[in-house]
Amino acid sequence: MNYALRKRILVTGGAGFLGSHLCERLLADGYAVHGLTRSGDDPIGLPAEVVLHRGDLTDRPAVSALVAQIAPDEVYNLGGQSSVSASWKDPDGTFAVNATAVEGLVGDCLELQQRSGRSVRLVQASSAEIFGEPAYCPQDEDTPIAPVSPYGRSKAAAHTAVLRARSAGLHASSLILYNHESPRRPTTFVTRKITSGVAAIAHHGGGELVLGNLAARRDWGWAPDYVEAMVRSARHTRGDTYVIATGVAHSVSDFVAAAFARIGITNWAAHVRVDPDLFVAVDPSEQRGCADHAANTLGWRPSVPFAEIVGRMVDADLQALAGEPR
Repeated sequence: MNYALRKRILVTGGAGFLGSHLCERLLADGYAVHGLTRSGDDPIGLPAEVVLHRGDLTDRPAVSALVAQIAPDEVYNLGGQSSVSASWKDPDGTFAVNATAVEGLVGDCLELQQRSGRSVRLVQASSAEIFGEPAYCPQDEDTPIAPVSPYGRSKAAAHTAVLRARSAGLHASSLILYNHESPRRPTTFVTRKITSGVAAIAHHGGGELVLGNLAARRDWGWAPDYVEAMVRSARHTRGDTYVIATGVAHSVSDFVAAAFARIGITNWAAHVRVDPDLFVAVDPSEQRGCADHAANTLGWRPSVPFAEIVGRMVDADLQALAGEPR
């Protein structure tokens, strides 16, 4: 394919956990993919074909110049601060990268569209955290936005910026992503902490897993499925808002049980200790999404069940401990 005729894509957070899956998906379509990532970040499974740019989303002049240089047909914003617990320690920094930077990126896309005379499509990776402690389950696109954490507030502000951009004529979609996992999830997140800890217990023949709130319930899906939803939203005839979820919630203890089951241990409680210091300041009791709109409009549905998601993560961590390629 002639490079000049290929669609140009910009993925912020391209070297991250979800970004690497998205870049793989876009490269499979034959597109020219550019990724923006922070200096010092180690790419997680990122294909060599991705043109990687080092920078900071909060550096407005640099990001604007990059958008103008690449002149992308599609922009996927996955960059930013992605930890709810970390947002409590740095709420201002979280808002700067998750909200203010997104407002600037939206403006860059609108300016490029006006200057070039062609459509520029934007996909924002939003979060179920914008709903806070929802009054009902499952949540959908009409659920009131009422965040309870600095992370949720930042994502809610970015979500609103995308809605404004759509009103201004940009093909802009906000995907409200519920929890999504794969073996590439960093170990700083509880899911990989669980699967890597369980794999270590199996590998070493014993050990202890120290966790926080086991009762919190989340809707966990397979990350590559959620990437597929993002791509479909960009290719749809108009921008829109979509909840992307499986519609099934499990507790953290369910996740722990599934991980231990993968290594043949049923009495998992004997290997787990709860530390109250690990509880999040405000932790919604249950997040569960209804993805009917995405199913009906985009033809999107989740493909990997919960136990298999957990099992694949444990298997990958076991392979890593054994020195096998993942």
